[in-house]
Amino acid sequence: MNISHRKFNKTLRITDANGQPLANTQVKVDMTNHEFLFGCGAFETIPYVMAQNEPWHEHVAKNVESWLEVFNYGTLPFYWGQYEPTEGDVKWESRMKAAEFLKSKNVAVKGHPLCWHTVCADWLMQYDNETILKKQLERIDRDVTQFKGTIDMWDVINEVVIMPIFDKYDNGITRICKDKGRVGLVKEVFAKAKECNPDGTFLINDFNTSTNYEILIDGCLNAGVPITAIGIQSHQHQGFWGVDKLHEVLERFDHFGLPIHFTENTLVSGTLIPEYIEDLNDWQVEEWPSTPEGEERQANEIETMYRELFAHPLVEAITTWDFSDGAWLGAPSGFVRKDGSRKPSFERLKKMVKEEWWTNTTVTTDENGFATVEGFKGDYKISVDGKVATAKFVNDDQADICLK
Repeated sequence: MNISHRKFNKTLRITDANGQPLANTQVKVDMTNHEFLFGCGAFETIPYVMAQNEPWHEHVAKNVESWLEVFNYGTLPFYWGQYEPTEGDVKWESRMKAAEFLKSKNVAVKGHPLCWHTVCADWLMQYDNETILKKQLERIDRDVTQFKGTIDMWDVINEVVIMPIFDKYDNGITRICKDKGRVGLVKEVFAKAKECNPDGTFLINDFNTSTNYEILIDGCLNAGVPITAIGIQSHQHQGFWGVDKLHEVLERFDHFGLPIHFTENTLVSGTLIPEYIEDLNDWQVEEWPSTPEGEERQANEIETMYRELFAHPLVEAITTWDFSDGAWLGAPSGFVRKDGSRKPSFERLKKMVKEEWWTNTTVTTDENGFATVEGFKGDYKISVDGKVATAKFVNDDQADICLK
């Protein structure tokens, strides 16, 4: 499997603080972060930063510590109905503290989502459609602006394919999507997000990977919508997609030439949801245990999926949705069990991300201070006898490194 596009081959010119080349010197080159975004839902960081006096905080802290051993990219929840349960009561502090904590650990953060018909703010229903759209755009303005510099990546709009025909319950966003049309609403919300953070990364995101999603994206791009990346959900509670389906989905969406993010990935380590269940939310069980056989299956599927996606040049990010078991749907879908113990999938992914796809090496400079280094793209620490420099290596050009 070719992953050469994930690597660099670079000539370094190593100098001291005075600009003099360090000749015939051993230089340590140690990776500190991937360029690729290895992500996971980071919802548990909210109680971690906000509820430190609670008796269960030690358990949450254990999970957060495990999380940080593998991931460099976290998704935080901004579901409007929970983030602003009554108009004006915005849960800003909890999200900001969680985002700042993650950023302090060298983790990129994404907010999810800015516009969605599910977990919507019920208080929108008192307004007419024109006002609902105005409130939606004001919400984007407020959140993207307030978090700029801390969260610069957003799922701008979620599950648009089904949005105007969603009929499980009435809600304000479905109403305005019917009025504006799918492309019309997408254009409005993306324009506002881009206006508030011109350098932000803005995704369209959907679980529907059919031709309908392709048509929607094509219509949006033709309408000038500034989509940064295509988000693909891959909740596989009913069974692993398999390599063939992964390739088929990638082939149908890579022709747009945009980065692809697998935004919500789920593979369970227990019983699968039966095929006859059309909406995963309809699967309600009292207990959904993880099993030894299921955990081995999950680990194998995680490895296969990550290897396939890491090998595709347009895939920039993979986010597994649940870090610990018992989250969405109560599923055994995490990398750790309910008691915080690590499952085989955790160890398997950590080995790939932090060993197989990780670079720690030593090179020796020539008489002019030059050395060649090859490694995985990302952030690096370069050091000699306590003198240190940091750099990002993503291209094959020459880099001048001054150690101080």
